[in-house]
Amino acid sequence: MDTQTILVVDDEAEIREGLRILLSGENYTILEAENGSQALERLADNADNIDLVILDIMMPGLSGLRVCEEIRKKSTVPILFLTAKAQEEDKLVGLIAGGDDYLPKPFSYSELMGRVKALLRRYCVYRGKAQSGTLGRDNILSANGIKLSLDYNQIWVRGKQVELTEIEYRILRLLMQNSHRFFSAQSIYESVWNEPYFYISNGTVMVHIRKLRVKIEEDPQAPKILKTIWGKGYRFEVNADDE
Repeated sequence: MDTQTILVVDDEAEIREGLRILLSGENYTILEAENGSQALERLADNADNIDLVILDIMMPGLSGLRVCEEIRKKSTVPILFLTAKAQEEDKLVGLIAGGDDYLPKPFSYSELMGRVKALLRRYCVYRGKAQSGTLGRDNILSANGIKLSLDYNQIWVRGKQVELTEIEYRILRLLMQNSHRFFSAQSIYESVWNEPYFYISNGTVMVHIRKLRVKIEEDPQAPKILKTIWGKGYRFEVNADDE
C-alpha cells in the first residue's frame, strides 16, 4: 500500500514541526502550509495524493473555516480541525463548514493518532483508495432513483454521480440500509460519529441532513426521500415501486 499523505496547515511553525515529527514517525508523508492561501495551493498541486488535511481554525488572513469551505467545493478529503477553541458551539461551526472531526489544543499523542488513523481508515475503505475493482450488483443499494455503493463513497442520483462528504455518505448509507425504521438524531450521531450524544449534537445531525437533501432531493424544501417525522426521527422513504 502506498504511503498516505497528510497536509498540515497551521500558522505556528512549532506546531507544524511537532506534527511533522509525530506523523512522519508513523510513516506518513507530510506536506505543510503556513496559511490558508498556501494550503489551497498545496491542495491544487496535489489533489489526487492528499489523504487527510489537519487544519488550524484560527489563522491570520484566510481562516481555517474559509479554507474548509473552499476545499469542500472540490473535494471530500477528510478534514481534522485543530484549534484552541473547545466549546461545543465551535465544534458545530467547524462541522457546518464541512469538517469531519475536531481536536482541541492541547492534545495528547494518543488522541491525535487515534483520530488520524480513524479518518484515514474510513477514507480508504469508503473511497476505495487502497483497492480497485468493478462493483457487483450485490454491492449496490438502489431506491428512489438513488444508487449507493456499499464498498466505497460513491452514489448516483437519477443517473448522475454526486460527491458526498464522508459523514454525509455514512448517514445516507445508514438510512438506506435500514429504510424500514426511524432514526433519532441521537442514534444517527452515535452510529455515524461514534461519540457520546449531547444536546448540541442534534444541530450537527440536522446540518448534515439538510446538506444531504440539497444533494439528493428534487426539492430540498419539500423532501420526499429523507423524511422527518416529528417525535419519531428521520427515515429513508422507499417508494412502493422500489420495495
